[in-house]
Amino acid sequence: MEQPTTENPNRSLTQDQIDTFRRDGFVVIGKLLDDSLLGELRTEYDRLFDEARADDRYRNLAADGGAAQRHDEGAEEEMLQIMQCCERSLAFRRLLYNDSILDIAEDLIGPRIQLFHDQALFKPAHHGGPIHWHQDNGYWKCLPANLVSCWLTLDDVDVTNGAMHLSLGSHLAAHGHERGDVLLDASEALTDVEPVVVDLAAGGAMFHHCQALHSTPPNRTDRQRRAFAIHFMTPGTRNVHGDMPVSFSRPLLRSR
Repeated sequence: MEQPTTENPNRSLTQDQIDTFRRDGFVVIGKLLDDSLLGELRTEYDRLFDEARADDRYRNLAADGGAAQRHDEGAEEEMLQIMQCCERSLAFRRLLYNDSILDIAEDLIGPRIQLFHDQALFKPAHHGGPIHWHQDNGYWKCLPANLVSCWLTLDDVDVTNGAMHLSLGSHLAAHGHERGDVLLDASEALTDVEPVVVDLAAGGAMFHHCQALHSTPPNRTDRQRRAFAIHFMTPGTRNVHGDMPVSFSRPLLRSR
């Protein structure tokens, strides 16, 4: 299914784009990062993964249980994750405060924006592993369930090398993730639904709701797929298991 034609290079969203997000659970922004910033982030991204491989400070989400496992140690597929790049790189720390990103987040969740967390999600060429259908808040279990994610691409991304697939309107209902750390099987997540595939040029972005069902296919091409996600919440967001707000040690990115 073709993705909705909602691209807009401007910082703030149009009312049509906001309505699209409310209806579908996501909105495609298109090119958001300029080439100079994109080049800096690519260099830092590669450095972070080189360092992480040296001391196993990453997870391979394609390995059993998401355990850290290097490809040359036997993993047939790699879907590599580094959490909190903002604590390892000044370039990614600065990205959290990027006005182009925060202006869009503000249109979606309001002017008080706090970081939930960030993560780099890397599918290497040839053996990049999939991420199966899931809702982010199935694991986060945050209340209110109104967190928003900015998904950024540092490479050209299409259906062949790991583009985002989403289910229209799926954010309107929570799906149980029965075993906690196990992703939904596609047959559980979707019934007679044709997913939307979001192709993005390098430096492109899309924003999605924390309950939007999404997945990414494996990467069998000779092109790598470097993606980065920033997850935003409103201050006072709580975890369903406790009475305390999600930690206020996480930076407040905007308040006005």
